[in-house]
Amino acid sequence: MNEDTAGRADRDLMRRIEVRLAQLGLTEEELAGQAGMSPRYFRHLIASGADFDPGGFLRVAAALGMTHQELLEGRSDAPAGQGGAAQHPVLMKLTTKECWERLGTQGIGRIALPAHPGPGVFPVNYIVDGMTVVYRTDPRGAAVAEPGGEVSFQVDHVDESRSVGWSVLLAGTAEHVTDPEAVQRLAEQPVSEPWAGGVRNLWIRVVPAEISGRRIHGL
Repeated sequence: MNEDTAGRADRDLMRRIEVRLAQLGLTEEELAGQAGMSPRYFRHLIASGADFDPGGFLRVAAALGMTHQELLEGRSDAPAGQGGAAQHPVLMKLTTKECWERLGTQGIGRIALPAHPGPGVFPVNYIVDGMTVVYRTDPRGAAVAEPGGEVSFQVDHVDESRSVGWSVLLAGTAEHVTDPEAVQRLAEQPVSEPWAGGVRNLWIRVVPAEISGRRIHGL
């Protein structure tokens, strides 16, 4: 682990402790007392890193109501973005070509549909078919887009270890795929089976009128 990575890990650890202290309504001194150590030793423990006194970190984790792994690494199922920002983050626009490259051939994205009182957003497995995105859903499900209706489709990726990532957004209209040959061709794709399972035999194509993307990277 280089110095920059180690420094980010220390900052993320302190952030997790600060957030948890606020949730519990505890001070740093009270936490140290519950963990059976002085405030001075607690600060030395955090500054020294996880290998310095594993037993001390176990006591701190217990006092915070967390597991040892949650304290040192964060929750494995936590939302993206729990770590700190890169030291010198740069936000850049993606070209149309770069947007399609990041969409790849398939993946999981979010379809946004008009709804009341606000848009409905649903995760779906998708396939890139030409210059369109296609997904399959239950004909009576919440992710059904009306033919000709305006929709948006978003895909992103976050690398927590480096605090970098990208996002691509398509805006356009929806089409129901009804041609039997097209349906058969899509169904034969090796990644066409939705993770949600069940009967999902309605294919919906998102025809983009606009595509845009952003990426964040560090210098």
